[in-house]
Amino acid sequence: MRPADKLPPVRWPSREEARASRLFSPIRIGSFTAATRTWVPAMVPWRSDEEGFVTRDVLDWYGRFAAGRPGVLVVEATGIRDVPSGPLLRIGDDRFVPGLRDLVALVKERSGGETRVLIQIIDFLSIRRRPAKKAYIGRYLRLTDAHRERLAQHVGEARASAASEAELRALMLTLPHADLLALLAEREVEDLERGYRERITDVHLPHVRDLPQTLPGLFADAAERARTAGFDGVELHYAHAYTMASFLSKLNTRTDGCGGTRENRIRVPLAVLRAVRERVGADFTVGCRLLGDEVIDGGSRIDDASWFSAELACAGLDFVSVSKGGKFEDAKQPKVGEAIYPYTGPSGHECMPTIKLVPSGPFGRNLPLSRAIREAVRAAGCDTPIVGAGAINSFDLAEAALTHGDCDLVAAARQSLADPDWWLKMRAGRGADVRRCIYTNYCEALDQRHLQVTCQLWDRDFEREDEGGGIARSHDGKRRLLPPP
Repeated sequence: MRPADKLPPVRWPSREEARASRLFSPIRIGSFTAATRTWVPAMVPWRSDEEGFVTRDVLDWYGRFAAGRPGVLVVEATGIRDVPSGPLLRIGDDRFVPGLRDLVALVKERSGGETRVLIQIIDFLSIRRRPAKKAYIGRYLRLTDAHRERLAQHVGEARASAASEAELRALMLTLPHADLLALLAEREVEDLERGYRERITDVHLPHVRDLPQTLPGLFADAAERARTAGFDGVELHYAHAYTMASFLSKLNTRTDGCGGTRENRIRVPLAVLRAVRERVGADFTVGCRLLGDEVIDGGSRIDDASWFSAELACAGLDFVSVSKGGKFEDAKQPKVGEAIYPYTGPSGHECMPTIKLVPSGPFGRNLPLSRAIREAVRAAGCDTPIVGAGAINSFDLAEAALTHGDCDLVAAARQSLADPDWWLKMRAGRGADVRRCIYTNYCEALDQRHLQVTCQLWDRDFEREDEGGGIARSHDGKRRLLPPP
């Protein structure tokens, strides 16, 4: 049995039904009107170069999605700082603007001017790969008297007190692993076992302490560059494992007025929104991606997300795109030499549920979150559009979500990856031709390794089709870089 045969059958609309549907009706989003309520959310395809510039592969990727004519296409998480971050797009300096301008122009051209294009802008703190034990203890661990005192219990007071720093490190490496871990503080154990990772609560670090002062300007600068490049708006990344979501998290225990209570935790996100709005003006759409549920112990839940969304909407946010989970706190332990990845634990699985994880299927699994947020925003007196998501891969599911008030726009990442033309096929009454995502997260596994993201469904008959060598391939030559036409 083919993987696609395991999917429940779906009904596709006729051309007339699609044209009359809510899904393919227009909607106002801040400063612009989207032609349809179809939305391709941000996905990181790892097609930039190491400097963060737009490449030919980046243009081909977004041009391919634009050809399917979604109402809104959101460009991947793009770094607001001018710091190296691998093959991830950046917008932290004016030199990135020309390439981003080319990207916008291509999307407009390939969609016939129909698709509105946003760019998701993100801040993230430092993270390092999990070190080898010998390297961490021998080089990176900052030794203190506490380490020497604890080691004395294992090797004797005289030996520990007389040991030089080099000898102390060597002695620690002779211990059984469990005993070694007992010598270390909690954060040191994590640095060894999972890799070093900065948190917004690390206020002993000056750059972390000063985030409430520096972030608004960084985001405003990035948004201004996005406007200069011709984007229709920006999506502030307030979700998953990154800086802004960490300020909103219930785990944020900062004591400088930016942590603890909800009122304190939203201060920095509100300050960023206000700085961006002041910089780009009222005629440029500004929305955010936000977690409906962190899905981690002690984390924020839907009641927090609903309150945050209402506050942001009342402060002038133009849309809220709802996601779920994807946190570092419960991520799987990485192998030595690899960095921790926030979509490998329970919260990550809820962010991108697979057909295996959920016996009943992942379809529409996260729509209750967007519904609750929409109700809270409406109760606050705002008509801010809410974007719903969560394994939406059929017309009936999408249309029902809109009709029943689960959301105002329908986002589909993995289904759009499997078939960027699926929106266009539905509108043409050709739903039977849609290549349906099978939700095995093949794409996510590539993302985890920072490899060029593709879909396993693209590669059927790949070798036969590519006899002439005309199909663009991944760096390893094994995978098709773009979906079939």
